[in-house]
Amino acid sequence: MKMTVNSDRALQDAIGELRGAYAARRYVTMTIDDGKPRSHDQNAISHVWYEQVARELREDTALGVKSFCKLHFGVPILRAEEDDFRAMYDRVVKPMGYEDKIALMAFFPVTSLMKTPQLSQYLEAVQAHYHKHGVWLQFPEPTSKQQRAA
Repeated sequence: MKMTVNSDRALQDAIGELRGAYAARRYVTMTIDDGKPRSHDQNAISHVWYEQVARELREDTALGVKSFCKLHFGVPILRAEEDDFRAMYDRVVKPMGYEDKIALMAFFPVTSLMKTPQLSQYLEAVQAHYHKHGVWLQFPEPTSKQQRAA
């Protein structure tokens, strides 16, 4: 079972589930992931940026830009911070040639595995890289609703 605990009530529910599972089987394996998943806003920004880079530089499609960014910016972030990702990537993907890695990135999960801070780091790396190529990728101004939530 997977639960998200983001309120006092959800915490109480999770503790209740844990107690019930332990009482029934006297054995429970638990994984706690304390990172917030990436936000929909961050995801939307990245896709707008891939389109913008493709339109402005005209060197690749939006999917090609996305694949490049995932390989060059996303993979290093996950390899540095996620042991399971690093082990799998190093075993399966790292031995591949560059063109195969780029092709694989169209289907291989990278940014979808990131938590909010990782995706922020990714977006900043993408922004810095393309700034050097004359593409000005901007973070949108927060709405009043977003400002209240911050």
